[in-house]
Amino acid sequence: MTRSDRAPEIRTASGVVRGRWRDGVAVFLGIPYARPPVGDLHLAGPVPASPWDGVRDADAFGPAPPQSLAVGYGTGRQSVAGADDWLTVNVFSPDPGAAGLAVMVWIYGGMYMIGSADGPGYDGAALARRDTVLVTFNHRVGAEGYGQFADAPPNRALLDQLAALEWVRENIAAFGGDPDRVTVFGESAGAGAVAALMATPRAAGLFHRAVAQSVPGTFYSLPLAADIGTAVAAELGLAPTRAALAPVAPDALRDAADTVLNSMADHGKRWGRAARVRMPFAPVVDGDLLPRTPWEALRAGQSAGVELVVGHTRDECRGFTALSGRRGKVTEEEAAALLEWCAPDAAGARAYRAGHPDANPTDLQDLVLSDWLFRMPSLHLADAHTAGGGTAYLYEMAWPSPAMGGALGACHGLDVPLVFGNHGGEIGEMLLGKDPSPEATAVSESMMAAWTAFAGTGAPGWPPYRPEDRLTRVFNAESATVPYPEETSRRIWADWSFAALEPTGGG
Repeated sequence: MTRSDRAPEIRTASGVVRGRWRDGVAVFLGIPYARPPVGDLHLAGPVPASPWDGVRDADAFGPAPPQSLAVGYGTGRQSVAGADDWLTVNVFSPDPGAAGLAVMVWIYGGMYMIGSADGPGYDGAALARRDTVLVTFNHRVGAEGYGQFADAPPNRALLDQLAALEWVRENIAAFGGDPDRVTVFGESAGAGAVAALMATPRAAGLFHRAVAQSVPGTFYSLPLAADIGTAVAAELGLAPTRAALAPVAPDALRDAADTVLNSMADHGKRWGRAARVRMPFAPVVDGDLLPRTPWEALRAGQSAGVELVVGHTRDECRGFTALSGRRGKVTEEEAAALLEWCAPDAAGARAYRAGHPDANPTDLQDLVLSDWLFRMPSLHLADAHTAGGGTAYLYEMAWPSPAMGGALGACHGLDVPLVFGNHGGEIGEMLLGKDPSPEATAVSESMMAAWTAFAGTGAPGWPPYRPEDRLTRVFNAESATVPYPEETSRRIWADWSFAALEPTGGG
């Protein structure tokens, strides 16, 4: 096969697919890895894709799963009525005729409520050009993926991810990849999914390395998830069961979940921190597929043979505050209230003020929320994996976005366009500008090199994390490997356990 005279064709387990050459990369889009989860399969686990005869054109992304309309940002693309083939996979290969290239499988984020693989920021061509087979895929989000309903399998989103990884194991060699050298990587909710998969016994052998970028600390107990699922079903006037909800149109189920999201403040006394951060969905510690939280599982040695890169951005939540127009407008009373419910305890709240005596209320709020939501869960995951006998590499992304006059800092999500090398598109241009600076390009280059080196060899380019020195790669205009830089926060949260969130028992 030459790249100039014919489109690339690959035989998968379900049938032959025809892709397209694009700038030296063979691109295959919208390949089903499971049947559409609608009709009799609505709110069921994924079922393997039906085979087809002849050659299937793989030149367009599959439709997005139902997307929350209440989150306020996302991929820019909503689900299309009647387009229900949500569970599809995309492959970017530098050479389908090769053998044994490292494989990287991306899991998107989006508060567990939005996300699809078709966003321009997730185009895998730049990473594929580094002798890597890059895979992206769609999985269910929101109530479709994480809603807890009786008689429906919990964590359907994780089941989708397992099905996609099983598809990779069975088919990726035909695209030039090595099924025994697979790295999963994801950011935000995608990093939470990566952590959950590491804690899932059923995932053993499906991947061999993992990268978790900004791991959320929000995992839900069965009672909390079921209580929120009951509220979603109540918006439809139905029982919280699969039998009652499966006939409901997916968009109607999505709208009911959005109504619950918009009213979560009213449930603060019962749903606690989940209500405070307005997150109706998260991976559920169900005792079966996900027997315990990632921090518990990894500390006990689960996935000890999987090498892990994990880290966070320096200013995780600063961007949320800036984009909402709240920079400089948080009151002392608001900051004090957040410290009361978010810091580990009263001593921790005092330690924040003592450790940051000059912080204004906005900066204090952003710091504490960043620590609870992303920074400390990521650090603790490195600690847990190391304690369980695994190898972990820790990083912090500290290079600040130039957007909004620098108001965003090194914000949540900034690492995604840098790691993918996709500086255009809505997110890339918002965070990096229409013409990224040489500094931005250099930081991007260093992160891409580290991620692909890790996928290929297990070594990202800096020493492993160990409790005695806590060496951390800090990505910046001048990157360096130093002891973990957020020592004040580390000490405040040292004895905290990121347990599954429970209902508080309030009304």
